[in-house]
Amino acid sequence: MAQNNSSNGSPERTAYVFHLYISGVSPRSKRALANVKEICEEHLKGRYDLQVIDIFQSPAPLGRDRIVAAPTLIRQNPLPVRRFIGADLADKDKLLSGLAIDAAA
Repeated sequence: MAQNNSSNGSPERTAYVFHLYISGVSPRSKRALANVKEICEEHLKGRYDLQVIDIFQSPAPLGRDRIVAAPTLIRQNPLPVRRFIGADLADKDKLLSGLAIDAAA
């Protein structure tokens, strides 16, 4: 189950690109997905692209992004690429700080 929750179709407005790898409907995966979606909608509405990949249903991209655990969030854009794994995704405040979202966002 790869789903793309693009906030809009305009690439020039998509300032933030995220890949979230989850493992089915585990509690950690559900919590990570909820936190990431909430942060994106509150702070990046209309300026993000979130691709959710269930590693049980779509294992192909695992090697490309070097995924070793789930949940894992990869911020692809803006550079530099940043990774957040497991417990880092459970604490919404810590995640928001780590994502380094511009104050102007």
